[in-house]
Amino acid sequence: MASEAFLESFPVLASEHPQYLRQEQEEEGRKRYEAQKLERMETKWRNGDIVQPILNPEPNTVSYSQSSLIHLVGPSDCTLHGFVHGGVTMKLMDEVAGIVAARHCKTNIVTASVDAINFHDKIRKGCVITISGRMTFTSNKSMEIEVLVDADPVVDNSQKRYRAASAFFTYVSLNQEGKPLPVPQLVPETEDEKKRFEEGKGRYLQMKAKRQGHTEPQP
Repeated sequence: MASEAFLESFPVLASEHPQYLRQEQEEEGRKRYEAQKLERMETKWRNGDIVQPILNPEPNTVSYSQSSLIHLVGPSDCTLHGFVHGGVTMKLMDEVAGIVAARHCKTNIVTASVDAINFHDKIRKGCVITISGRMTFTSNKSMEIEVLVDADPVVDNSQKRYRAASAFFTYVSLNQEGKPLPVPQLVPETEDEKKRFEEGKGRYLQMKAKRQGHTEPQP
């Protein structure tokens, strides 16, 4: 962190003011926690939302590229306590997001970033999980895909299907030389799709501003 780097360059100052350093770390940790809490709240309203299949969708629409994968959770997916490894869930989510991106632009695609994977609830061994992905936003050279993970505890009649995880993946399209290609623009049709497009645009602009801020020369 910047505060640590600053104090490390002045060892006397760091040793004389440990309380200052601790307060700085606590404040930065509090800010990260509040930002993550806000992101989780923003995705909470989608917990009942599902990706519905549509027959004969038009190209470049959300329905055209949306994809789902169904996976039975086995022992190799789980920890010693019988819960799915986070890495297993993330791999399946990235796989579905990649299929959505490839269907949309029909070129070579790569993952550019993942916006805060939220694990809403644990997934137990024996559950059937459905990983669904849909395009939410496109810029000139990138695509944002929302991925939802729903768990169905088929061997436990006392528990209903529930939302286990969600995230936003950003993909880019590349040519054979690895250079970025223009992305076909997404055509939102329904009011919900238009709303998700505007939300995705806001996240895109926010992330773009953050990257530009990091590339500016420091005083």
